[in-house]
Amino acid sequence: MERMPARGCVLCQQGAKMVLFITGMCRHTCWYCPLSRERKGQDRIYANEKEISSTEEAVRVAQRMSALGTGITGGEPLDRIGRVIEYSRVLKQIFGEEHHIHLYTALAPGEDTLRSLAGLVDEIRMHPPAECWDNVSRTGYVKAARRAREMGFCVGFEVPALPEVGILESVLPELDFLTINELEWGETNADEMRRRGYVPVDSVHNAVAGSREWAASISRNPKVRFCSSQFKDSVQLRERLIRVARNTARPFDEITRDGTVIYGVVESVEGIPPAIRDYGEEMYEAREGVIETAWWILAEEQVRIGGKKAVIERYPDRGIVVEVLPVP
Repeated sequence: MERMPARGCVLCQQGAKMVLFITGMCRHTCWYCPLSRERKGQDRIYANEKEISSTEEAVRVAQRMSALGTGITGGEPLDRIGRVIEYSRVLKQIFGEEHHIHLYTALAPGEDTLRSLAGLVDEIRMHPPAECWDNVSRTGYVKAARRAREMGFCVGFEVPALPEVGILESVLPELDFLTINELEWGETNADEMRRRGYVPVDSVHNAVAGSREWAASISRNPKVRFCSSQFKDSVQLRERLIRVARNTARPFDEITRDGTVIYGVVESVEGIPPAIRDYGEEMYEAREGVIETAWWILAEEQVRIGGKKAVIERYPDRGIVVEVLPVP
């Protein structure tokens, strides 16, 4: 009988988990780590794509996406365990015990660490580095998994799809789940990828050719879930953006199928042009020296509006700008 995916996977698939990047510091040097230069080795905190510095900011980000849970990641979160505890405690206090928190770690947490996380973290996802996979049953990772399961945590491994990933099938009885992520080509691991003869699957996606096939055999086990790079980019991210957009979009913002928002901007005009004001106050906003309004108002009233005009597509809640299209 097919086993249900881990709760953390279910909520991620729904785009319902806030990603809390607790630090970019990590004692390991895994050659395949895809972390960006902006974050790798930097002791910075991000909630989704926003850099933050307080639990209050994390709560606001979670509220804006109606988060049902949080995934804590890094770097190595347990190297900043005080921070993990602080943020987890606040999130549980604000959103309730049902707010599901999973923690990613490349360490094998001991009993004292697990006790400090009990009641705060619901699910632990350990990443044993690839160099120990061939004898992983004799490492501290399996011992930590047993101990954590006895203490009531949901416990699994989360690893990249490398050619030798099938070795991990021997430890599946000790785990609640195994998540295998498609190997991803990134700016910080590209040199090592080339040195090993790996190439991207195509010119569009960052998945590594062959990665899916390396995981095919072990993925037949009901405890195993394969997470493709395309799924994370096109489904998880999109669903999360849609949740944020629904909570933050203004009346004149158009929400796309991808969760981005589209609106128009006008510069180099005096005051609010009557051609925009006539649509009502809820249909425009003066912000940072420009006027923002519905893109279709610019299209219909471009002659009357004047000034310099453009249509903007960006991530919701003032996120990354995707495209700027000038309007004649």
